[in-house]
Amino acid sequence: MFTHLPSFPQIEKIETGISGFDLISNGGLPKGRTTLVSGTAGSAKTVFAVQFLAEGIRRYDEAGVFVTFEEVPEDIRRNVKSLGWDIEAWEAKGKWVFVDGSPDTDEDHIEAGRYDLGALLVRIEHAVTKVGATRLSMDSLGAIFAQFRDAAIVRSELFRIASTLRQLKVTSLMTSERTQEYGEIARFGVEEFVADNVVILRNVLEEEKRRRTMEILKYRGTSHQKGEFPFTIVSGRGILAIPLSSMELKQKSSVVRVTSGNPELDDMCGGGFFRDSIILVSGATGTGKTLITTEFLNGGAALGERCLLFAFEESREQLFRNAIGWGFDFEAMEASGLLKVVCSYPESASLEDHLIEVKDVIEHFKPNRIAVDSLSALERVATQKGFREFVISLTSFVKHQEVVGLFTATTPTLMGGTSVTESHISTLTDSIILLRYVEIHGTMRRCLTVLKMRGSIHDKDIREFNIDGAGMHIGNPFREVTGILGGQLRDLSISL
Repeated sequence: MFTHLPSFPQIEKIETGISGFDLISNGGLPKGRTTLVSGTAGSAKTVFAVQFLAEGIRRYDEAGVFVTFEEVPEDIRRNVKSLGWDIEAWEAKGKWVFVDGSPDTDEDHIEAGRYDLGALLVRIEHAVTKVGATRLSMDSLGAIFAQFRDAAIVRSELFRIASTLRQLKVTSLMTSERTQEYGEIARFGVEEFVADNVVILRNVLEEEKRRRTMEILKYRGTSHQKGEFPFTIVSGRGILAIPLSSMELKQKSSVVRVTSGNPELDDMCGGGFFRDSIILVSGATGTGKTLITTEFLNGGAALGERCLLFAFEESREQLFRNAIGWGFDFEAMEASGLLKVVCSYPESASLEDHLIEVKDVIEHFKPNRIAVDSLSALERVATQKGFREFVISLTSFVKHQEVVGLFTATTPTLMGGTSVTESHISTLTDSIILLRYVEIHGTMRRCLTVLKMRGSIHDKDIREFNIDGAGMHIGNPFREVTGILGGQLRDLSISL
């Protein structure tokens, strides 16, 4: 017989309302406890502290107290307005109270005798009681240490504050500054011993690219997701974390086929693409990736489907001009509401910002088919790890929408080989279409093959194709040459 294990009471958590963080933390911050949020300058510590209170007011009607040791309240009010938080309005409604502990710049500070935070504690208790606060943020502990030299006394006082906050039954955040991204948790080496939980925010510079991440280092007595998770800061919304660990393999699989927009390609794929599949089109520059994308969108619009294109290499005018050259009227498709084109220069934002924008547009437009041309362009603004996380997040999100998605990738050489993009996304896709150049008897020709078609039989030939004013025309297989995909061509018609 099986013995039932005894159940133990779980530590209650409160949702922070910070997008993604509550998934990473398995439910939010432990209720009634103190959490240290530590990071270098520019890692978004103050934003995190403000957002914790702001979301408590907006989502859960919970009042909050903000204790500032560094910036004056007026600066904080002004700085966060761009994030959509009107602190003055919340103060007028009795939902937000400042306790100003920032230094007076007009007075010289002289340390004499034993310093204590007794007066500050009285002000904090009064503020919490006044508005019935359940949330509290303190920003930043480093400012206290900067004013007073005796770390032992400050540590004792911090313990005193944490104990008082626990007695007041508020869930609190303390921010502290680090001197480096990986190393000591906080600058003065004692802050982490005061808090029950530790969250690290990083703003790492890798390969001349900045990447923000968050990590829960300590969550005393309760569970959380392990590792670093990317996040970004969006105007009007604040911090948005991107937790890859929350993704689940629960996507539905359909047997319904949709057209690629090209009858010959449909035949090669066994009847078209599956409705909820991800297709990768890989090839060198000029091989026809954008044309396949154009035909894919036109094929959907012709059936009354809503089509969405994210372009990261060409402008809207270039895309529309190219489409007209192949006989497709993107302008008419757009006017009918069946096409939406979003063009963004990769360097205009971080990869996390691009991902948030893509998700927002998809949720708002609700397309039946999605195209991204090209993923390779986005490699320039991210590290390899960051790019792979982006690809995983994007493909997972698209598959959960149960729509067909087509992504293009550019190979580094004209005659063969794989790209970094292809190596990151190939295992995540349902179908892979390879486009290549072939040099035969001094003439450059184009070829196409369906390398992979998950869940379906498909044509395995390498076929020649031509491009004219009516689009792509797929012809006969290459029979007398070998080594096309690897770029090591051999003419079998020549006897050895």
